[in-house]
Amino acid sequence: MKPATAVQLRKEVKFRSKEELEALCLRLARFKKENKELLTYLLFEADHEDSYVAEVKDHISAQFDAINAAKFYYVKKSIRKILRETKKYIRYSPVKETEVTLLLHFCETMIHFSSSIKRSKTMMALYERQLQLIEKKIEDLHEDLQHDYLYELRELPR
Repeated sequence: MKPATAVQLRKEVKFRSKEELEALCLRLARFKKENKELLTYLLFEADHEDSYVAEVKDHISAQFDAINAAKFYYVKKSIRKILRETKKYIRYSPVKETEVTLLLHFCETMIHFSSSIKRSKTMMALYERQLQLIEKKIEDLHEDLQHDYLYELRELPR
């Protein structure tokens, strides 16, 4: 079965009643955790972006604290998982500052996590890619915000 395009879905949604749309949303939320998380963001967090960012930052920090540092393999695997989750939370928010803030927090937490990360070429490459992505995203922001975020970015070790 081929899924419908966004345009086709938008047209079809216009013909549905409020009750049908509510049932469709709740049914969609039953099937995938990401759908529930997105719906939770849209219903409860979208109006309170600052608290959402703080909550995600706390989650990122908690994930780093929970990393099994016994073997470097587990550290690499866990950091990649944390980055995937961070990017998932970034996708939920349409606010560009949220993306920059969360990526900066991820990079800051990652680089200060362990000295073994600084000795790993793959981890430093991942870190550098995120810094480049942050630089690119900062260019899209307002000038005042650019200045603030560039200052934070320059504070991070390279």
